[in-house]
Amino acid sequence: MGKVVLVTGVARKLGGRFVRRIQHDPEVDRVIGVDAEVPEHQLGNAEFVRADIRHPMIAKVLAQHAVDTVVHMDVSGTPLGSGGRAQVKETNVIGTMQLLGACQKAPTVRRLVVKSTTSVYGSAPRDPAVFTETMPPKSLPSGGFAKDAVEVEGYVRGFARRRPDVAVAVLRFANILGPQADSPLAEYFSLPALPTVFGYDPRLQFVHEDDVTDVLVLASLDARRGTLNSGTFNIAGDGVLLLSQTARRLGRPTVPVLLPAVTWVGQMLRTAGVTDFSPEQIRLLTHGRVVDTTQMRETLGFAPRYTTAETFCDFARSRGPGLLPPDRLARTVDAIAAALPAGADRT
Repeated sequence: MGKVVLVTGVARKLGGRFVRRIQHDPEVDRVIGVDAEVPEHQLGNAEFVRADIRHPMIAKVLAQHAVDTVVHMDVSGTPLGSGGRAQVKETNVIGTMQLLGACQKAPTVRRLVVKSTTSVYGSAPRDPAVFTETMPPKSLPSGGFAKDAVEVEGYVRGFARRRPDVAVAVLRFANILGPQADSPLAEYFSLPALPTVFGYDPRLQFVHEDDVTDVLVLASLDARRGTLNSGTFNIAGDGVLLLSQTARRLGRPTVPVLLPAVTWVGQMLRTAGVTDFSPEQIRLLTHGRVVDTTQMRETLGFAPRYTTAETFCDFARSRGPGLLPPDRLARTVDAIAAALPAGADRT
């Protein structure tokens, strides 16, 4: 018989995409989609079970379906439906604890894949140029989704010690973008003008939502090698983009804000319901973050189809034209840069 794959967080677009994709793999016999909310999108031939992973019921689901592969995608930075930040944190942390407890007691489980984020490295002024999977952050995230992800990974490491017979893969995704992206950063880039931190032009990395689906399938099945790789892997498209370059590609003007006032601007945007301009996102848009993907290629055996620049271009096309024509904006910025005296600060 083929694999029985249980996927959490299927009410979200990314979870739905993964479910529709993996059910067509010849190694997979059945796919069980789990979420506390009923998905608005189709899940194909997958069986949907309405269950909250924060409750012990998830253990019954694992046992009833004799699940051997668990893909935990219900770790997110944004609420679903009318839920707020408190509910998101409970699902991320308490839900993960409950799910791992159920997996620990389920003798059929042999593979666990966890969706995490490169936000666990934080964003600080004295960060290394490139983070590898073994590097600790200079400053641990103090709150929000990044702190949730740090706690989630800690629980996963504990589970791996208690169940050494289970192959565990943690995928730390860079900022996920694409035509269907609905993350806080996607909301930020959809603003008519982009608030930026005066004097800073951070380096950013992106991963395309299609590559996210592909690598999740590979990590869940690993048919390429016929083995199940365990470990923690940074997942990102090749290359980096400066924040100023993203604005030019979008055709959107930037609004530089002095650092002391950025938090106030973020609070104002959140109050207006425009975007989740959280302290975590402010630090990213100030100091940036770049990760090394050697292990992704050499150990996991995955090569993204989209570079960081290609990912952003696909996202930008889906958002339509900005206030300023990108080509004209780029020529204007280049002309101003060329006119600056040698040695002038061009950030």
